[in-house]
Amino acid sequence: MTHYQPKREHARGRRAAEAEAAAGAAEPEAGGAKEPEAGAESPGAPGAEAASATGAAQGGDEAFAAALAERDEYLDHLQRLQAEFDNYRKRVRRDQEQLRLNAAETVVESLLPVVDNLRRAVEATREHGGEQLAAGVALVYEQLVNTLAGHGLTAIEVEPGVPFDPEVHEAVMTQPSDDHDEGAVLQVMERGYLLHGRLLRPAKVIVVR
Repeated sequence: MTHYQPKREHARGRRAAEAEAAAGAAEPEAGGAKEPEAGAESPGAPGAEAASATGAAQGGDEAFAAALAERDEYLDHLQRLQAEFDNYRKRVRRDQEQLRLNAAETVVESLLPVVDNLRRAVEATREHGGEQLAAGVALVYEQLVNTLAGHGLTAIEVEPGVPFDPEVHEAVMTQPSDDHDEGAVLQVMERGYLLHGRLLRPAKVIVVR
């Protein structure tokens, strides 16, 4: 029976070697699989989703702020344009009014000699007894004066004895007087007029010296 023992021992040794080889091959596979580290988050973890949501919210706030700034800029531009347009309309109205006043001033000033002559005619006819003729001329005179008054013409009322006012009076000569003080108006030679409150023609007067 002893001649079978070496074969059995040889068989056991071969099985032991195969087992060791199999164990050695399994160790690298086990070592290659790494466990996830503590605290590491996977892409789909709740923390990553929260960070993504926060970033999106910040981006939305920035976009909203930029839109508000752009809106305010456009609004400011429109307000400036509106103010400029209002100033332009006011300026045009002022220019038109000034043109109208200038045109009226030219027409009214050209008619003043007619008013003067009619006034002199009325005075002359009354002095020489032509009452009917004086009444007719006076009617025309009053009609013309009233028409011009409707366009803003007013006479400068000057009475003898009032102080000479260079703003509305024009001295054509000086004379001595026992009735009035020096520098006072002695006599009105030609009436002065205002047009819309502005001096159109000063009153021509004689001043006491």
